[in-house]
Amino acid sequence: MATLFQGLKAITPFHVSNSNDYLLPCHRSISERKGSNFVVRSDARLSQALCTGARKNELLITNAVATKESSTASSTSSKPGHELLLFEALREGLEEEMDRDPTVCVMGEDVGHYGGSYKVTKGLATKFGDLRVLDTPIAENSFTGMGIGAATAGLRPIVEGMNMGFLLLAFNQISNNCGMLHYTSGGQFKIPIVIRGPGGVGRQLGAEHSQRLESYFQSIPGIQMVACSTPYNAKGLMKAAIRSDNPVILFEHVLLYNLKERIPDEEYVLSLEEAEMVRPGEHVTILTYSRMRYHVMQAAKTLVNKGYDPEVIDIRSLKPFDLYTIGNSVKKTHHVLIVEECMRTGGIGASLTAAITENFHDYLDAPIVCLSSQDVPTPYAGTLEEWTVVQPAQIVTAVEQLCQ
Repeated sequence: MATLFQGLKAITPFHVSNSNDYLLPCHRSISERKGSNFVVRSDARLSQALCTGARKNELLITNAVATKESSTASSTSSKPGHELLLFEALREGLEEEMDRDPTVCVMGEDVGHYGGSYKVTKGLATKFGDLRVLDTPIAENSFTGMGIGAATAGLRPIVEGMNMGFLLLAFNQISNNCGMLHYTSGGQFKIPIVIRGPGGVGRQLGAEHSQRLESYFQSIPGIQMVACSTPYNAKGLMKAAIRSDNPVILFEHVLLYNLKERIPDEEYVLSLEEAEMVRPGEHVTILTYSRMRYHVMQAAKTLVNKGYDPEVIDIRSLKPFDLYTIGNSVKKTHHVLIVEECMRTGGIGASLTAAITENFHDYLDAPIVCLSSQDVPTPYAGTLEEWTVVQPAQIVTAVEQLCQ
């Protein structure tokens, strides 16, 4: 471990910060999947089938609405920027930060010359060497703890969990060390670490590989959480998380790695604390994040055909919530629907419902409605798995009932 640190950076002592300022301000400015079955654009259009099994893929991107497709395909090549899949956008953001800052390093299982289980770190070991892209044993508690120690010593590690469910083995390190050391040291230590990896309900990956750990980690003091949903915000959030002096957990959905989008050539960094206005509207505020953004946008097409005007917000920042953006929307529409893939009991939706009720209760014309995954282990059978997750038709029905 000492060899790793010395090979990366000469360790210098920290200056003691204000002991009353226990949460450091975040930076504010502006993967190839094995066996991939689909490539989809960020406007939820099926772009390219990479292999057979289209019936399973239709469960995610459906054609439930008879609306005219935009003719973006013919003009894509003329637009500025470059097209990337989401896992490639994550890699590009990571590579740019490793070029910019020699203290940035990566550690995790198979992140080295194999390139990571979803190829987010492909090619980085060859470029930056085995010390900055460190393959670890299958021991999440050990290498997560090592990453936290590296952060206290002046490095900016990115710890990859091969699957978010495996990070439960490192819950002690994430909770008692990662989230609390800045506070318990009286501000003497910073913990600029990023913990990232794939999660969410996939395609028949079974209960243990379909975890949604947002609800587990949201109660840990001192940790920020963000969830990417497009190649654009994946890269921007990755760069912001690496530059932040706070520990950040970046949630990536296993089904979104092959999402394709054109992103700018110039550098950009997103805020870790801002929601994204996906679709302005007047009748109802729909709050969502990650994969459910696409289920909501699919439902929005049907709702528009039925005469509704939904406002869709990708909250992105799961902790803290962007209550400024959310509050302005609630004051305008007076109706709120939350759509999440997290479990209903103790999930992000429950926390968001409480926050809106506490801050904007007087602006609501109806009770908040929350659509969440069922409180059951995710079944392996495909038909049962689909039943446990919110589908576009349920969103349409909920909006119709809410706006009566």
